[in-house]
Amino acid sequence: MSEHPTDSEHQNDDVPPNHLSIDPRSAHYSEDALIRGVGIRFNGVEKTNVHEYDVDEGWVRLEVPTAKDRRGNPMVVKVNGTVEPFYRSAE
Repeated sequence: MSEHPTDSEHQNDDVPPNHLSIDPRSAHYSEDALIRGVGIRFNGVEKTNVHEYDVDEGWVRLEVPTAKDRRGNPMVVKVNGTVEPFYRSAE
């Protein structure tokens, strides 16, 4: 047993989760990550309307700004591509 943290422990501190949702009812919701501030680059463009993402499967769910479902939740569209999550720097 080593006293030094492993690479995976460092990665967990510096890289956001591979799958994250902003919906508190989701199993992939992480309040800690959201408080820290997660940004998403999708196909090289920073997106601000991401509802959920999965890096391994390469998709994001983007909120449609004017549409709501029958329960008043935002409608989302699943789009495939390159997903790059990052923690926003404290400014």
